[in-house]
Amino acid sequence: MNQNPESTLIQHLVELRRRLIYSMLAWLGGIGICLYFSKEIFGYLSLPLKRVLPEGSHFIATHPVEAWTTYFKASLLAGFFLSSPFLFYQLWKFVAPGLLAKEKKVTLGFVISSSIFFIGGSLFGYHYIFPITFQYFSGLFSGTDILLLPRMADYFSLAAQMLLAFGLIFELPLLIYFLASSGIVSFKTLWGFQRYLIVVAFIVGAILTPPDVLSQTLLSIPIILLYQVGLLGAWFHRKKKPKES
Repeated sequence: MNQNPESTLIQHLVELRRRLIYSMLAWLGGIGICLYFSKEIFGYLSLPLKRVLPEGSHFIATHPVEAWTTYFKASLLAGFFLSSPFLFYQLWKFVAPGLLAKEKKVTLGFVISSSIFFIGGSLFGYHYIFPITFQYFSGLFSGTDILLLPRMADYFSLAAQMLLAFGLIFELPLLIYFLASSGIVSFKTLWGFQRYLIVVAFIVGAILTPPDVLSQTLLSIPIILLYQVGLLGAWFHRKKKPKES
């Protein structure tokens, strides 16, 4: 017997609310843990810029509560990363009912790989892209009488934006593999999209990074490379599929 579309929609909304509540509780738990280490978290996050600041330069706060709000936001960000495996699990549990039985069995693999790609992408940005970017920005003041005194809040906003951007971009291979393996998009379509990939990559890079060519390029190149990784996974799935049938 076919279900009423309206009742099906209500069931999906109820399930979505349940998954969101679980996710929020996990995130709040992560925030609670990270609040205790909020100063250390911001200190670690600010190291890439501190290392390239000229002599006499340092972070400043221009508002009495700026330090408190910045430390709290750092806890929000760190709590999100800490709870990300559980958040990916909730995402998969919401999507899984619409998948085939064999696709539902890969829950653990999805959660582990999503967490690794997300956290790994952010660490890649922090350890390799941050130093290049901030060295470039700091170098703009060289030979001038301008002393760079970055605000805590401004730096955190920029760093958080870049961390999340690289974390999300590194999910691209998994997204492509999922689209191909579930039959939502064919491998042929994904392959043909490459003619537009460079343009799309630089548009995304411009949106997710500061307004300079260097940062845009440093994000766009990984997008292009990660798309190729996703294509490779989709190709292997296509080659393996006939053997399973």
